[in-house]
Amino acid sequence: MSIEELRGMAANLRKEGLNSQQIADELSLSQDTISWLLAGSTAEEMPRDVRIGWRTIGVRPQRVAAIGAIMADVVAEECGDGIDTVVGISINGVLFANEVANQLDCEVAIHRNVDGGPGKGSLSNKYGQVSGKRIVIVDDVLSTGVTMRRTIDSMREAGAEVALCMVLVNKTVRNEVDEVPLRGIIRAAVV
Repeated sequence: MSIEELRGMAANLRKEGLNSQQIADELSLSQDTISWLLAGSTAEEMPRDVRIGWRTIGVRPQRVAAIGAIMADVVAEECGDGIDTVVGISINGVLFANEVANQLDCEVAIHRNVDGGPGKGSLSNKYGQVSGKRIVIVDDVLSTGVTMRRTIDSMREAGAEVALCMVLVNKTVRNEVDEVPLRGIIRAAVV
């Protein structure tokens, strides 16, 4: 896909009312790249990024379940049996988090993105809560770490002990976020 096609897709998603965080989630790009695309900047200013397309997984529930089982295996290896709640970052982390929680036989919670800046969000009251619990945070892609870092902060403020961050794709060379171990099924870092 060309830069102009991505720029058009980002602009159309903005017209549909999505904020930068939601557009980044939808296109599996960093928020920096989305800002650059929406600003119409020149190629010399382009941020380094890798677009991750995992639609082949997402269209079939059994494929999401298979990836969730792999994620759960990694969580069990890293954390043992001591996880109370798996927190999915909306929208793309929710399906994986649900399957990880199912595999680990624990609660699932949803941290949804809200307007107000990159990584801003709140914990849904309709699902599991995190106060006094040992948790794992699950998302689809880690680009810059802003969303994950702000989610960690939010979970700590809510009284959770964050034991692990788990993603489908880690687009960085990082192995931790705010002193929390980070594991990705796939690493796709620009070198």
